[in-house]
Amino acid sequence: MPTIGWFEILIIVAIAIVVLGPKDFPIMLKKVGSWIGTAKKYINNIQNEVSNIDTEENHLEKKEEKKDES
Repeated sequence: MPTIGWFEILIIVAIAIVVLGPKDFPIMLKKVGSWIGTAKKYINNIQNEVSNIDTEENHLEKKEEKKDES
């Protein structure tokens, strides 16, 4: 997987400033930051739900094992 270094990031920022203009660039950064934050929250929620499902399955398996032992 390719890695992005500081030089590549600097080039992308410079191109973005030229394309968007210096006035609209900070607004676009805020929007992109908001989108990234929303995506991270969404992914975090999915990970928590999967973890909860896994935990519930483990509890059910343990209960079944205890019933089988009795």
